Amino acid sequence: MAADARLICPSCELQDGGRGVRFTIERRGVAEPAFAVRFDGRVRAYVNRCGHLPVELDWQHNEFFDDSKVYLICATHGALYSPADGRCLGGRCNGRGLAPVAVEERDGAVYLTPSEHEP
Repeated sequence: MAADARLICPSCELQDGGRGVRFTIERRGVAEPAFAVRFDGRVRAYVNRCGHLPVELDWQHNEFFDDSKVYLICATHGALYSPADGRCLGGRCNGRGLAPVAVEERDGAVYLTPSEHEP
């Protein structure tokens, strides 16, 4: 793991299909909201912005999954996304998926990888 990797959360905070963890990234000199969730045993992270409109997905703080715990859902208009890869699965996202954020899980913690840091 690179020395400049930034801690997001302890691994135990992310349960399969459970609450996510919000954090902030910097892209092109702008701070943007992001989130991490666990799905199918792996941690996945995305910019917290719907593919349809620039609104955050969570319907309550850190709640990103729909009731089935199978899909990520936009609280504003119900667009569904694959938690495995951020792909748009239905709704107003019209094929525009979520922007992935590179993270790694190591030694009981989840880290933002250096590739996401602004140079």
